[in-house]
Amino acid sequence: MSSEDTVVATPESIIENKPRRQPPYGVVLHNDNINTFEFVIETLRKVFGYELEKCFFLTEEAHVRGRSLLWSGTLEGAELKREQVISRGADPVMKAQGALPLRVTLEEMPQ
Repeated sequence: MSSEDTVVATPESIIENKPRRQPPYGVVLHNDNINTFEFVIETLRKVFGYELEKCFFLTEEAHVRGRSLLWSGTLEGAELKREQVISRGADPVMKAQGALPLRVTLEEMPQ
């Protein structure tokens, strides 16, 4: 390789070639007025492994504010958590009253 073939990395070229990080995604629980607090808390404990107090706080937050951020991380992780929550189905105690699986959505989080 001759001196004419030498490639010099400039700060601009390094920045341009730097891989972009995937933004984090949040799993958001939305309030419903049919599933019981007990069912929601049990679901959060099973899916996320949170302590009882944290599950109660998140459930109460969704009830009062209409939504609660349950978890954030990679898109694949968020999709898995959402599917695990939905796969628990509706509260069996409230199924006759029209209960559906908990409503959870994914949202791109700011970096």
